[in-house]
Amino acid sequence: MGSAGSDPAQTAQAVKILVAGGFGVGKTTMVGAVSEVAPLHTEEYLTRASVGVDDLAGVGAKTTTTVALDFGRITISDELVLYLFGTPGQERFWFMWNDLVHGALGAVVLADTRRLEVSFASIDFFESRGIPFVVAVNCFHNVRDRTPQEVRTALDLDPQVPLVMCDAREPADGREVLLALIEHLMARHSAPQPTV
Repeated sequence: MGSAGSDPAQTAQAVKILVAGGFGVGKTTMVGAVSEVAPLHTEEYLTRASVGVDDLAGVGAKTTTTVALDFGRITISDELVLYLFGTPGQERFWFMWNDLVHGALGAVVLADTRRLEVSFASIDFFESRGIPFVVAVNCFHNVRDRTPQEVRTALDLDPQVPLVMCDAREPADGREVLLALIEHLMARHSAPQPTV
């Protein structure tokens, strides 16, 4: 236990979580919505140089993009603080994911039902590295045009992967997504390990 007046972030267990997904699915928005500190963003304006390089299908109104990472922090309890690292979504920046993933205990994969295909790369990335993740379907403008089961089937998710419907702009929804991930991590940790 820390002394009275000490910073909870210094006495609590720190856990690194990635917030990943395709271009324009709401990663920066979610990190900013849940962070209890001013989030760090590395957003830059889209320019003509990205024409023909970045796929803007379905995100035509987007004017900025994350070029390195987003960073935020949220205290879950006196014992647990999450450090959130939002990944860049554009394919040309995916090489950075290999560095960002070091030390991460889990991940949130944000999905957009208008463009589910952009979620496959994120899901494959975490599955291939054995990193537990949850899928959070960002229901833009509260539009829920797919059921959770339809999304699960379309993404070919394993049954044990949690799927949460959310609005990435809403802090309460973001916290629910993060709590679903923590519960998933705890369940995996307490599950009996196979013997060799």
